[in-house]
Amino acid sequence: MSERDLSDQEEIHSKVLRAGRRTYFFDVRSTKAGDYYLTITESKKFTHDDGSFHYKKHKIYLYKEDFEAFKENVEEMMDFIINEKGSEVISERHQKDFKKEESEVEQETENTSTGTSSFTDVSFEDI
Repeated sequence: MSERDLSDQEEIHSKVLRAGRRTYFFDVRSTKAGDYYLTITESKKFTHDDGSFHYKKHKIYLYKEDFEAFKENVEEMMDFIINEKGSEVISERHQKDFKKEESEVEQETENTSTGTSSFTDVSFEDI
């Protein structure tokens, strides 16, 4: 393993943000020269039909010389979204307390092959 690989694995400071099927990792790491940089990793869980799963990861490397411009752009984009669409989540299926309308539940119950009248509302995003 090279010196670069070892320094890339050294985490100086870390924070995790869980958001449904996505998890965001914020990690401060050290360069070969001993300076710090930030990695932001998005990890998203995908479940297969057989119950097995895998994760897809995307990583951003952010260096100090780009911090100010990056922060300004992120803040501008978030402010734009809030100003245009408000802070409420529009898609109610993405809200943690989402419950299907009673008519939707009845319709799904009627469509089941077993013909039972009970229905359990399960959100797979919480698994």
